[in-house]
Amino acid sequence: EVQLAESGGDLVQAGGSLRLSCAASGFTKDDAAIGWFRQAPGKEREGISCLSKYDDGTFYADSVKGRFTISSDNAMNNVDLQMNNLQPEDTAAYYCAAAVGYFHCSGLEKLDYLGMDYWGKGTLVAVSS
Repeated sequence: EVQLAESGGDLVQAGGSLRLSCAASGFTKDDAAIGWFRQAPGKEREGISCLSKYDDGTFYADSVKGRFTISSDNAMNNVDLQMNNLQPEDTAAYYCAAAVGYFHCSGLEKLDYLGMDYWGKGTLVAVSS
């Protein structure tokens, strides 16, 4: 059974940092990618970062580039998202998702939620001004 579980969401002040974690199990990681998405109330789900294991490819949306960093252990059992210099506009529910079948994270122009196969339930991040 595929399981994705996010943790680490919290309330922080603007300029602060959080580290989200995604515990992933139940699927073959060698050809998989893990993505992080977020959805604020009334807005579309936004793909912000992903990591593909077989080529160590990464993707960052412009909205988080330079502030967020994705990383994982060698087995991709845990994929973290380090978020620095958080701003009120980063307030959202954050989800991790997995794509199987040699999903390429490098070279993406946009991380589309439709390309993901499995989803976690999300963790809430709130940034106060």
